[in-house]
Amino acid sequence: MRALISVSDKIGVVDFAKELWELGVEIISTGGTARTLHEAGIPVIEISHITGFKECLDGRVKTLHPAIHAGILNRRQDIEHQKQMEELGYESIDLVVVNLYPFQATITKPNATLDEAIENIDIGGPTMLRAAAKNHQDVAVIVDPADYTEVLQQLKKQGHVSKTTKFYLATKVFEHTAYYDSLIANYFREQQGNQSFPEKLTLSFEKVQDMRYGENPHQKAAFYKEALKTKGTLAEAKQLHGKELSYNNINDANGALELLKEFEEPTVVAVKHANPCGVGSGKTVFEAYQKAYESDPTSIFGGIVVANQEIDKETAEEMNKIFLEIVIAPSYTQEALEILQQKKNVRILQLESIRFSYPHMHDMKKVGGGLIIQDKDLVLFQEECKVVTHRKPTEEEMKELIFAWKVVKHVKSNGIAISKNQQVVGTGGGQTNRIWAVQQAIEHGTEFFGKDHIKGCVLASDAFFPFKDCVEAAAKAGITAIIQPGGSIRDEESIQACNEYNIAMIFTGMRHFKH
Repeated sequence: MRALISVSDKIGVVDFAKELWELGVEIISTGGTARTLHEAGIPVIEISHITGFKECLDGRVKTLHPAIHAGILNRRQDIEHQKQMEELGYESIDLVVVNLYPFQATITKPNATLDEAIENIDIGGPTMLRAAAKNHQDVAVIVDPADYTEVLQQLKKQGHVSKTTKFYLATKVFEHTAYYDSLIANYFREQQGNQSFPEKLTLSFEKVQDMRYGENPHQKAAFYKEALKTKGTLAEAKQLHGKELSYNNINDANGALELLKEFEEPTVVAVKHANPCGVGSGKTVFEAYQKAYESDPTSIFGGIVVANQEIDKETAEEMNKIFLEIVIAPSYTQEALEILQQKKNVRILQLESIRFSYPHMHDMKKVGGGLIIQDKDLVLFQEECKVVTHRKPTEEEMKELIFAWKVVKHVKSNGIAISKNQQVVGTGGGQTNRIWAVQQAIEHGTEFFGKDHIKGCVLASDAFFPFKDCVEAAAKAGITAIIQPGGSIRDEESIQACNEYNIAMIFTGMRHFKH
């Protein structure tokens, strides 16, 4: 039996090769791998002794030779193949152990150059892997060091690797090379500065974990992260306490983080079932949390809370008064962490880069038979807002309108957000018509704050008002200012209604549907 070993990641390779040698396996190797094995006292045949040629072009060409690929690709049961192998003087290679140049590690280094990236594109490695995977009936192929143990166990017990295992290993190879090639393609595209959607879309993700279940207990699920752009995302969070995250946890926490990134000042966001149920900004994280909690003390129970400031003792004590599924923050004081850890079921995550946001991102959804993809909604305003009523918003109202606009951008459509003093007072989301969303938000605010508190609030709508009934409902509740995109054929009716009720209204010219 012959094995070809050529690895960039040398973890475990010496012990693996030593056991192969002790089993009587002849080992062929290349370059740095051969040196490593020689230094460990393991007999190795240099690749040049098999090919009859020295490595050339700075090592770019060493395994691209018929003696190697015929040795891998020949079908052992094919008489003609075996006859040709004998005529050519080539011998079969039964085990291929290869992992690739560190392209991903190279391009993630600060200030990595295009030349450096290109030199870390492996050519011979993927070629050998694909050849071995294609001929997996006769050749075992290992691309992942995690598979060394299983292969060794089978060789020791039965003298060969089972067909089932060979097929499993071959599948891993094609997954790996597809991932590797997609990294290269996407990197090249980025180097061109091309942000358009390619004709052929290849995506690179790697599994972070299996999850207990999906949206419902009968659905299996797993969490994958993007290969490169993970800074500031849940994929980079460090879990400090609690059981593993579920599918719904990750989806809801992602929505909470996206809303939190709209704010620079100390802010806390609470989310339940993918909708914000509490948002508050203040001078301190404690004040922000109190506002977020008071937004909806019922829905926040069992919800997800994210903060863009360090959690201190005082805030942790308040959080611990109720059950929270997840708390995410850039950091925690030691006292705060000890307080939160008193509840065994709360998941505590630390995301140091919680404020970071990439300037160009895509949003994707899987649909039956395909995938829909769009630019992520990262812009708050596209143009200068236009006051369309007789009364202009006061400076304080304008500040509040911007706060509410940030929130409604992340409320499920049809979406409405009502706020006061940098605190969400009521939301209406996921309604099939806008007046219901307005009524829901008002009812929400009235239930937790009372009718008097709604007076003087502002209202944000993610899309235009199709009729003046939304303004009339807002006026009846005592709302003093409205922000909305405009663009309805009945805009004038809503404007006239605002003038009649002395409500200031601005048009943004930009909607923020969230489905």
